Amino acid sequence: MPKTIIGVMGAGEHATPLDLQNAYELGQRIAEAGWIVLSGGRNVGVMDAVSRGAKSRDGLTIGILPRINSAMSDAIDIPIITDMGNARNNINVLSSHAIVACGMGAGTASEVALAIKARKRVILITEDLQAREFFRSLNPNLVSIAETAAIALEQLKVILSTQK
Repeated sequence: MPKTIIGVMGAGEHATPLDLQNAYELGQRIAEAGWIVLSGGRNVGVMDAVSRGAKSRDGLTIGILPRINSAMSDAIDIPIITDMGNARNNINVLSSHAIVACGMGAGTASEVALAIKARKRVILITEDLQAREFFRSLNPNLVSIAETAAIALEQLKVILSTQK
């Protein structure tokens, strides 16, 4: 039986302190649940924070890197180098059982849209009310909102229990 992979997406250089805090805690909670963290794998922003959080709890991390020379987080266990730039976003989404978006930006929005198109469940942890409203309007059955990493984890447990 395959291991459960949770994709955590979010801003790189433009991540806010709250995005980073949520991502780090989410990484910890995902690892404590025994699941694998998948991120964009770089050494910045949400990608780095979620991976570091998972590693702080001895979790396993996968990084889907955009280029051969990408600066990888040292908290990544399994790097997958795509040399596909932003096209790797589809790999991030399709390789995950569920997606959590910490914060919002153009790259994150593309991953959320790809997830909805692929009929993957998405949890948004963002203060961006326009993003919440827009993505929920696309498919309210696939997109949910969490105010904290703890709430996102509880939602993930429900999502995963219905996928079996």
